[in-house]
Amino acid sequence: MQNLGVNPNLISRWKRKFDEGGSEVNPEQLATLRAELKDLRKENKRLKMEREILKKAAAFFIKESG
Repeated sequence: MQNLGVNPNLISRWKRKFDEGGSEVNPEQLATLRAELKDLRKENKRLKMEREILKKAAAFFIKESG
């Protein structure tokens, strides 16, 4: 868990809270999480497009140099 930057104690606390039925999120937190998810999906899409462009550019330059 540490390679993800998450303290194992925090994971245990989340699990315990979930097991106790305390998985409720207030509306403000939910809105924040939804906005963050939307931003991350947008960034992920952009990064995938950039990766594809770089793959095509690399293939083009390999073809041209060979």
